Amino acid sequence: MKYQQILNTIQSDLATTPYAGKVATYIPELAKISPKKLGMHLYCINSGHYSFGDNDERFSIQSISKVFGLTLAMSLLNDELFKRVDVEPSGNAFNSLIQLEYENGIPRNPFINAGALVISDVLISTLKNPKKSFLEFIHDITGNTSIAINQEVFNSEKECSFRNAALLNLMKSFGNIKNEIEEVLDFYIYQCAIEMSCKELATAFMIYANGGKKLSNGQQIISSQKTKRINAVMQTCGFYDEAGEFSFRVGLPGKSGVGGGIAAIHPEQYAVTVWSPPLNPKGNSELGMYALERLTTLTGFSIF
Repeated sequence: MKYQQILNTIQSDLATTPYAGKVATYIPELAKISPKKLGMHLYCINSGHYSFGDNDERFSIQSISKVFGLTLAMSLLNDELFKRVDVEPSGNAFNSLIQLEYENGIPRNPFINAGALVISDVLISTLKNPKKSFLEFIHDITGNTSIAINQEVFNSEKECSFRNAALLNLMKSFGNIKNEIEEVLDFYIYQCAIEMSCKELATAFMIYANGGKKLSNGQQIISSQKTKRINAVMQTCGFYDEAGEFSFRVGLPGKSGVGGGIAAIHPEQYAVTVWSPPLNPKGNSELGMYALERLTTLTGFSIF
């Protein structure tokens, strides 16, 4: 497969593609990012790295971090984890309080905010130093110890996290949050404020394309069975109430973040990431979705 030629075509297409998306503004620090930033990186199991644009520039990964949180939790716990968080598509906004109230404080899946907050609560209960362990996990799967949080993004997000605090309070009232609300919120925001480039994210996501193993040395990070489950949740829940649209248009398991990033994988083939900050009304990168749609169209295959 001539991946670099395909990515060059996608870059040319995007240069003339109109878009109506807007950069996220509810986190003030994210509003400062240029809407013209655009990068893409594909890491192929058989032939290495391909890229264009701002693929080496770090950005706030935001909700893409939820995949890493779920992976870490699943590596520590078995099916008892899913007594506290379900694996069903939400069909509602990623920060819905109404759905959570209706379902007695059990989040629909680990990738909506309520679900990721429960995962954070689980990790706090399980790990001695959750922040250190989480960052070390990312360092391990990327092989890059320079990855860190953006303190300005962390501070900015923490100042306006009233709705996430409300989700935590609601779940606490149902007994589904075990630790202090401020501690859970702080750890959740810490994960979201981690900065990575498209290249670093593609390297991290290679474990989901490679049966739970690092491609660099074959180290088994998480079992192949659990990797299959994580990929399934990405496929059905990775794009909130636009997951069906992403499956229809792109056909890959993936996860988006309001920083404008999207990471996706084709099992046994590649991991791919794209960064374009303008978001569509559902909170997903508008040009990012288009770029990945073009990728599976031009290569001629997806998981379907």
